[in-house]
Amino acid sequence: MKERALDLEQGRRLSTEVLEPMKQAFVGKDEIVDLMGICLVAGENLFLLGPPGTAKSALVRELGRRLEGRSFEYLLTRFTEPSELFGPFDIRKLKEGELITNTEGMLPEASLIFLDELLNANSAILNSLLMVLNERVFRRGKETRALPALMVVGASNRLPEDDALGALFDRFLLRVVCDNVPQEQLAEVLDAGWKLDLGLHAARPTVDIETVRALHLALPRVELSRVRPAVVELVLKLRRAGIAISDRRAVKLQRLVAASALICGREHASVTDLWVFRHIWDTVEQQQVLAELVDAALKGASPDPSDHPRARESGLPDAEALARDVERIAERLSDTQTSSADRSVLRDRLGVLAARSQWVRDPDARTVLTSKIEALWPRFEQRA
Repeated sequence: MKERALDLEQGRRLSTEVLEPMKQAFVGKDEIVDLMGICLVAGENLFLLGPPGTAKSALVRELGRRLEGRSFEYLLTRFTEPSELFGPFDIRKLKEGELITNTEGMLPEASLIFLDELLNANSAILNSLLMVLNERVFRRGKETRALPALMVVGASNRLPEDDALGALFDRFLLRVVCDNVPQEQLAEVLDAGWKLDLGLHAARPTVDIETVRALHLALPRVELSRVRPAVVELVLKLRRAGIAISDRRAVKLQRLVAASALICGREHASVTDLWVFRHIWDTVEQQQVLAELVDAALKGASPDPSDHPRARESGLPDAEALARDVERIAERLSDTQTSSADRSVLRDRLGVLAARSQWVRDPDARTVLTSKIEALWPRFEQRA
């Protein structure tokens, strides 16, 4: 009984001392911070999809500062060599005829790993990375060692286009888009960024690595029997919708459900913990399908103060936010200074909005949005 109470206290502590302060420091990144917390507790990997300059690196670094452990960060290129990640061979041992890697300060010694531009990984490092992601093992020649990594975060501005990189992407159980915040939040972003630069968040509460490892051990003690029928039903619906979920992946997703419960200070999972399923997409097009099906699964659950905050937020698009984006595109098209290149970007953006608008729940709002979007298409044929 005392053991369970301690587990719940540690879950709440991670939330209050690490995740919540990070949300205050990074405007508009609550969803990403929450998913980092889930993956940290579950010992799983997180993939961030987004353009440069959207705080991907900064988020991971801040999490590293709040964990009392070692972090490793590297920007991958097509020419990255194994020694750049895992360390060079130990020269002294090499003279003695032994191939031993000097891993000091490198990936094999890190608790938190961040691999930027992940999909630049080449064949020289691919197999080693797959073992790190899947088994938390480093293997080089005859050398094999278990890794202390709690979580690996990968980032890219694109999705994989070939099978080899697809296998790498598949090792990241959760995926989330990291984009620029809405324009109306820009002032808050500037203020928060200024405070970070001035070091006003320097006195950070931290959580030690052993606390996180204790949460890993606590996962099997979370009661899942109440939600398992809902999990089975949702997985089957997602498969019928064309979203590939293998049996192995379905089993691992239960860890994320349990992690959501622990972070909320509960020893039993709730149907509302299934919100994590919104983030198992393989393509951008699947995001709205997942949002619709997951929101439908959560709809019947009675609200409770101990629910995860993500469960109360719909994954479906906000009609008003979409309308504002459409208006901004209309304004840019009216500006005679808008270049051909900018108009091309606006056309692509309008295409994305057109797709998202079809998932707006309210039929009247959906009709109005569709009408506004359709009215803009002919304007792209006009010369600025």
